[in-house]
Formats: sequence, C-alpha cells, structure tokens
Amino acid sequence: MRKNLLMIIAALSLATVAFATESQIWGEMRIQNILEYGKEGSTHLGPLFTLLQNKYFAWIFLGVLIGVPLAFYIHYLIIGPKVFPHSAKKYYAFNLYNRIIHQVAAISFLVIIPTGFIIVFGDFFGGGTFVRMAKNLHGIFTIPFTIVVIPMALMWLKEALFNMDDVKWFMILGGYLSKEKKPILAGKFNAGQKMWYWVAILGGITMILSGAFMFFLDFKMQMLHDLTGLSQIDMLRAAAIIHNVMGFAIVAMFITHVYMSMFAIKGAVHSIITGYVEEEEVKILHSTWYKKLRDQGKF
Repeated sequence: MRKNLLMIIAALSLATVAFATESQIWGEMRIQNILEYGKEGSTHLGPLFTLLQNKYFAWIFLGVLIGVPLAFYIHYLIIGPKVFPHSAKKYYAFNLYNRIIHQVAAISFLVIIPTGFIIVFGDFFGGGTFVRMAKNLHGIFTIPFTIVVIPMALMWLKEALFNMDDVKWFMILGGYLSKEKKPILAGKFNAGQKMWYWVAILGGITMILSGAFMFFLDFKMQMLHDLTGLSQIDMLRAAAIIHNVMGFAIVAMFITHVYMSMFAIKGAVHSIITGYVEEEEVKILHSTWYKKLRDQGKF
C-alpha cells in the first residue's frame, strides 16, 4: 500500500512538472498576459496588497518564527517535559493507513514551511537560484499533501469534533502549565490536537487553493470572475493575502504540534511511527479515552 501511494505521488509530481513546462503560463505569453492585468474590472486591491506585502507580512512571519519557539523554549526551561516510562503496557491506536497518511502530511509540511519562509524572505537570501529552487520545492511538496488531506480529514473527523471535555482542557491549557501528572479530561485527541486538525485541514485546503491560484497565475477561472466580480490581478492579490494570513496560523500551530509531540511529551512522537500509545501517557493526558479503553479491556 505504501509503495503504491509513493508511486502515485511521484507520478502526479512528474505530471505537474510536465504540465508546467508545456503550458503558456510559464512561457512567453505569461509576460504579455500579465501586462493586461488590472486594466479592466479592477477593484484596486493593489495599494492594500502592496502595504501588507511590503510592511507587515514579513515582519509577522518573523515574529511567529522567533516568538513561538521562544515561548516554548521558556516553557521547557521552567515547566519541563512530561516523561512517561514507555515500558509499560501499550495499545495499538494508529494502524498502518493512519501512519502513512500522517507521515506523508508531516514530510510535506517539513518542506513546505521552510521553503515558504525562504520565499517570504527572498530578498534576504538574495533571490536567484536558491529562492527559485525553494519555490519549486514548495509547489512540488504541495502535491503529496493535496493527495492525503481529504483522507486525513475523513479518518480523524469523528475524533476531532469538540465536546465539553475540550472546554475544561482549555481552562487549564491541558495541564501543560504544571509539572504535576494529574489526569486530564480528553478523548483520543485533546483540544489542542483537535485545534491543529482543523487548522491543518481547513487551513491546508485554503493554502492549496490560494497557492495554486498564484502558482498558475495566468490560469483564468471565468466562474470565479463572474461570481466575485474581481479582475484577474485582484484575484491574485486576494489569493496572496489569504495565503499569507492563513500561513501565520498554520506555521504557529505546526511549531506547537512539533514541540508538543517531540519535546513537551517525551516519546509521544513514536506513537505515530509505531502505532502504539503507552498506558500511563493515555491515563494522564487522555483520561476520558483511557476509561473507555479500560472498560473494553484494552488496558
């Protein structure tokens, strides 16, 4: 199954490169078409886009890139990680399908996010080949994420629905501000994981659509033009604004997800690699789910 999935992703990647090579959106007609943008039907998003692009977007991304890890570094120094033995009884919680889908999405994000920062700070890196390579990788690794985003949404939708346990979790921030190991009300996914699920799925789909619109910037969709009344150039500007704003949330939540799974909870990342979760970790961090599993004789 994994081999077939990788073959599909590789085939789609090659098809995308071939399409881009042959299409006029990457050829000589591109410049000619761009010169016509904004001459008719423009709602003049240009000044707003220019203001945001030149004065705010890069600084906000820099703030997220520095501020979020710094906050977690301080948390690690003051509170420290929660450590569980990982030698006690385990439960097989994530099957092979779950793990492959998650790993494809994870690898995609690990390329998309750094290359996205290189694109944002292209001037700092001096532009040229390095930034163009980052732009191409950014687009190519969007393909595997596009393939798995809907399967990932469907396979974890039920566990990602919010309930009253999540309200109580938010009130104490999941117990992460305390060194004590007290049982926390949470199902298979806690409120933080659910929040990341919705940002990754809805935000990811938004990023795919807005990014594709910018990537294939001369690909006109008449239905959208008729529906919104926006000119092609203003649709591109709107897509860029949406892409950047959504990017703030996704980057912040992705860093949070990485910190929680690799540092704040020692060994937690192994569950999505091996499929097994450790009993004490589930008992403390997902007590509602633990009670359900215990009643079923799983623990």
